[in-house]
Amino acid sequence: MDTSQQPPANPRSVGLGATWGSAPYPVVVADPSGTVIDLNVAAAALFPGAVTGAPLRDVVPEWLADAQTRLRTDIPGPRRTGPAPAASGGVGDRTFEAHPTCTEDGDVMWWLVDDTDRRLAEDALRSERERTAFLAGASSALLSSLNVERCMEVTARLAAEHLADAAVIVAPSRGRKVPLTFCGPDGAVEHRTVQEDLGQLPGLSDALRGFPPVPSRWIDPAGVPGWIVPDSFTEPVGSAVVTPLPGHGAPAGALILLRSSHHAAFTESEEIFARLFAARAGAAMSAARMYAEQAAITTTLMRELLPPQLHGVHGVQFAGTYRPAGQTERVGGDFYDVHPGTDEGQESLVVLGDVCGKGLEAAVLTGKIRNTVQALLPLAADHQRLLGLLNGALMNSHHTRFATLAIASVVRRGGTVHLRVTSAGHPPPLIVRADGLVEQARTRGTLVGAFWEISSTTAHVELAPGETCLFFTDGITEARGGPLGDELFGVQRLENVLTQCAGMPAEAVVEHVQLFAAQWVGRGLHDDMAAVAVTAPHHAHLSAVNGHTRGRYTA
Repeated sequence: MDTSQQPPANPRSVGLGATWGSAPYPVVVADPSGTVIDLNVAAAALFPGAVTGAPLRDVVPEWLADAQTRLRTDIPGPRRTGPAPAASGGVGDRTFEAHPTCTEDGDVMWWLVDDTDRRLAEDALRSERERTAFLAGASSALLSSLNVERCMEVTARLAAEHLADAAVIVAPSRGRKVPLTFCGPDGAVEHRTVQEDLGQLPGLSDALRGFPPVPSRWIDPAGVPGWIVPDSFTEPVGSAVVTPLPGHGAPAGALILLRSSHHAAFTESEEIFARLFAARAGAAMSAARMYAEQAAITTTLMRELLPPQLHGVHGVQFAGTYRPAGQTERVGGDFYDVHPGTDEGQESLVVLGDVCGKGLEAAVLTGKIRNTVQALLPLAADHQRLLGLLNGALMNSHHTRFATLAIASVVRRGGTVHLRVTSAGHPPPLIVRADGLVEQARTRGTLVGAFWEISSTTAHVELAPGETCLFFTDGITEARGGPLGDELFGVQRLENVLTQCAGMPAEAVVEHVQLFAAQWVGRGLHDDMAAVAVTAPHHAHLSAVNGHTRGRYTA
């Protein structure tokens, strides 16, 4: 209200100078007893009942009369000089600041300044600051987790605490099932899956469809179905709004805000603010959902790349151990497999390989090699042919890496285990005899994936009961560690360790080797380390039970 533009109902300005009388600001003069002794035109318009001689308390708001009283009480005496404390309060729908000026004879002149617009601007600024701080905090809370369920819980809780009395997160449906996350006035979060028609709530289907973008939609409270309302929301729904949760290329869901009939309905400003919050929540939920999908894909692929759990096959003990180069990695460039023969008279194929490099790219090539060897199993009896076909497959691929392999065809006849061992650029396996003597298999060959022509030599090995043939990768022999941290573990140190493994079962042999190698490396860096032990058991094999565990051998 611009009081300077309103004509006075009853001009009574007397005694004031010409300047004061025509001032645009209302001016009221009261004597020490609190009686109005003068006022200008603007004051007369603001306080229609004010007249000269009237008690100030009867014609002005209480806050101004109290300020007059305090001024006279706090500083007794007829005289006052210097600035006095201002007062403020409302007059109608406006707010004013009243600045007193004390005259030498004890009168007080109240200058009133309309500060309504300034206060509104300050309130708006404070509100925006609070909303900005809330959005910043919400973003931090939402991005603190990549768990989809956790993001939905945080979204529902923040919305219920700051935007409405209750909030419901509707995730994209899975067939006929619709995942919901509720947060009611009590702050408790609940997950529920319903099989309801989304069309029962106007605007919900459009919000979940996400394209074309739809604005927030006001809902008739009477049209809100019961399955949308949290159990802890016991009061009647007074207002409801559906806001889309936009995601990365696809809608992340919808946010439903509910207020009881005892609270004010959503304003346009609150609706805009809810959409800003929904944009952040939708982005966080979409990122979490994408991460979950990628993690599931990675887990599925990694399951095929992880080294298998080995066990006894047709009376022969097999055991393997693998330690990737990185502490956070589960797969790398080393791999092994045992392909059992179809029956006891058929040879089982052992493959242990080492792809050049490490990390994900090396792991991908190990998967290719393992799958190729799996496809070539019908030709496994001829090691040279198998290696030649594998080499051709690698040379014709887009990979630039090469690999070394050691393969062995293993079969047990009587108490003796027979092996045909072929190396393709790989360290020859070590044979641990029953008396602790360690020998090296006489095999050598060309690595695969580097040259079009390769060659190899196959060695024949026989294992008596208690003897072991150990296949290993150079990650063990080239592991640097020791007292100074830069010495290789080496083949000789590995042979010394194997000397202590005479008569041990296959699992104990690989664990023993891995333990010593790990102790040698300590906390230092190392390459992938893998080992496979093929051991002839001490006891006769019970073919009737197929020999898959230790207990299936005679005493």
